[in-house]
Formats: sequence, structure tokens, C-alpha cells
Amino acid sequence: MAKKILVPVSVPAWVERPLLALKRRFIPRAPVAKNIDGERYIEWAFLSGEIPNGPGEAMDFGCENGYISLAAAEKGFHVVAVDLEPQDFLFHHSNVEFRLGDFLTMDFPRDYFDLIVNCSSVEHVGIVGRYGITTETNDGDLETMQKFAQILKPGGILVMTAPCGRDAVMTPWCRVYGEKRLPRLLAPLRVEKSRYWQKDEENHWIEVNRKQALDFETRYDPSNPHGCSYALCGFVLRKHSN
Repeated sequence: MAKKILVPVSVPAWVERPLLALKRRFIPRAPVAKNIDGERYIEWAFLSGEIPNGPGEAMDFGCENGYISLAAAEKGFHVVAVDLEPQDFLFHHSNVEFRLGDFLTMDFPRDYFDLIVNCSSVEHVGIVGRYGITTETNDGDLETMQKFAQILKPGGILVMTAPCGRDAVMTPWCRVYGEKRLPRLLAPLRVEKSRYWQKDEENHWIEVNRKQALDFETRYDPSNPHGCSYALCGFVLRKHSN
């Protein structure tokens, strides 16, 4: 059998461009599998932009690496950073206080916080198998939102992001909020602002409207959370003033 030898040939740019265009016209690119890579960039940008100026008392729910806690502290808030798992922040800030434990069993005063920030954490509450969650609670997310409403001051705000699309429970990863469950999740507070994003055909996040986001056909990968696919939503919610 004759052996093929590939010899690179240089062509000027004015020749290469039309050849590539012709190739793409007759040999379309293979579709890119949509995933959730890069979701934190969208979420952190939205949340950072919506955190108001302090001073005041704030909570970062599901703080993980503490990025949002630090952002709120830099805006002048004293921040209680809550997580179910131990965290080793790569910073020290006099206005950030870490608390380890289950938020639903923690004792916080009513009408206390000016601000709560939730970066795609509430959807995990009660889903066994991740972030140290061992007890299944079907409505853990709804209970969490109710407690947020209790501990916020009248007029206080919750800034949050969450997965959205066709309603789904992706055990052991998260819930995805659609037309059925999203209104129940948001019910304890008043929606002041909402934004939605989903991946385009090249796997880039783009902003879309509510209907497009909630119609997004989710994909579930039980072995890899980054193999899943869903849209994102971001909200600014306010507690009714007395």
C-alpha cells in the first residue's frame, strides 16, 4: 500500500479566505454540543453588577470560594458567608464572616439582612449526592426562599441566579426551573428585574427573552454536571415593605 505524504502548502490570504468560505458552504461545521461551561462568568457579572452599595448586613448563600462575599464586602456590607461544606478562602477581609452548616437549621433573626446573594445555590437544596447533601428534601429550595423572605428586612433585596429551561430534576446535580416551578420559587418576594441567557449554536452564552429561556430543552448527564445543558436566569427580588 502506498504511503501518503502530506506536504504543507502556503497560500496568500486573498486565496485562503474564499477557499475557506467555499469549504464551509459545502461542508458545514459539525454542531457543537451545548454545555454549561462559562456559566459562572455570566452569573458573577450579573450579581456583581446588581449588588447595591452598603453599608448593611448581607448574606452570601452557598458562598463556595467567596468571590461574591468579597464583592459585597467591597461594596461596604458586613457579609455572612454560608456554605454546607468547609471553605478555605484565598483572602482575608474584615467584613467577611464564614459560617459552616445547613442554612435551614441555622438561627438568624427575622427582618435582619439588607441583602442576600444566591449564586446558583438554591437549586441544590435537598438534592442528595452533591455538596455534602445527604437528606432528600423535595421542597428544600422553596423552604430556603421562604426563609430568605423571613430574614430580609422589609425593603431588603435578594440578588440571585439559577438554572432554567424545561422543568427538570437532575439528580444528583440540581433542579432546573421552568414554567411550573419558577413562579413557586420566586413567590415569597417581588420581582424587580429579570434577565435570561442560553447557549447559541457555537456554545457561547447569549441573552434571550423569558420564553426562549424557559423553552430551552435541557440535557441531563448523570455522570458529569458539565455534560448537562440548561439556560440561566438572574433576578433582583425585593421584600415587601411593611
